[in-house]
Amino acid sequence: MGEARIIGVLSFSVLVAQNANLIVPPLLVDIAFDMDVSVPVAGQLATATFAAWAVSVVCGGPLSDSFERRWLALAGLLILLVSVTASAFAPNLEVLMVLRAASGFGGGMLPPNAMGVIADTFAPERRARAIGTVMASNVISAGLTVPLMAVLADWQGWRIAFLVSGMLLAASLLSTWFWFPRGSRDRTRNLEFFSRFRALLSLRFFQVAVTVNTIQRMAFWAFVSFFSAFLIQTHGVSVGFLALPLVITALAQTAGSYVAPLISNTRTYAVVVASTSVAGGVCGLLFFAVDLGLWASVAIATVGTGLLAVTFPTLVSVSTRFSGRSTATGVGLMGLSNQGGGVFGAALAGGLLASSGFAAIGYMCLGVTILCGTLALVFGRHGSPEEE
Repeated sequence: MGEARIIGVLSFSVLVAQNANLIVPPLLVDIAFDMDVSVPVAGQLATATFAAWAVSVVCGGPLSDSFERRWLALAGLLILLVSVTASAFAPNLEVLMVLRAASGFGGGMLPPNAMGVIADTFAPERRARAIGTVMASNVISAGLTVPLMAVLADWQGWRIAFLVSGMLLAASLLSTWFWFPRGSRDRTRNLEFFSRFRALLSLRFFQVAVTVNTIQRMAFWAFVSFFSAFLIQTHGVSVGFLALPLVITALAQTAGSYVAPLISNTRTYAVVVASTSVAGGVCGLLFFAVDLGLWASVAIATVGTGLLAVTFPTLVSVSTRFSGRSTATGVGLMGLSNQGGGVFGAALAGGLLASSGFAAIGYMCLGVTILCGTLALVFGRHGSPEEE
């Protein structure tokens, strides 16, 4: 029951943090209309969130490994609570951009911290499944809370979605205060910031994994960031109707996250990463570049995002075997590659949309996943840390 409670608290905090991260895409068209900007310009709200999350996740890993994990979780949730709630009252895009950056900074503290708690608490044979469960909450938010936000926005406008998200963050802050596991008394309380990163980046696994994941997540986040806008502008669906496609695609992404622990325990995970990434890129091309009709497009997006969801949790799970006592720092490096992919993917996709239309995003998805798959196959074969 103790481990179940830990998983519950960690999963809830990661879920609400990811909801705060993913809340913008289904609201993008409404925000652009309300603030009198184009959809590609409003889409840079995602770029601001990803960039700040990337900075936070780099700093949060060493801080979590060096000091008290509980206080770092509380600090991240508090920053998220304030910034997300304030976003509901943003008067213009510039203020909202700053608040989204603050949300990214707060949210980036939570995932590496949660993985560090799992490494501290769970035996190695149960660790991969625990990591998969917590990381699945990332995509469960896309199928549960984000569709709810879309329905609320269709009913009362996009600002109500940020208010409700703030309420969820308040509930998570309370549960973390009462039930987050206390730190070990023998934890070394000194900040070994650069030495932790140097040690991990000297390993071939992290050199390859960070590069591969950054490139692959460009496709994933471009797909997710402009999925809703594509359906609204191409197929004329309402924001409220988006809830159903979002739930369907999130179920596939959840399945991809749950499969990841099984893959991470095999010696052929690099082959699986390569094949699922390229197949997901093909689906991205079909979704954005081919007129398939509404439900065929949703089906293709479901398969594509589900396949693209496999790589990140797989590499995070594998990273815990290579990172020793710097587990959160290792997860932070993987988180940096995730958010870095989000920054480049959302920015590049927004630019392509403005200049060439949605089809260009599809070709981008295919191109980056082919590059990712090639690198994974050529450089990504690893067995155990002892082989480094």
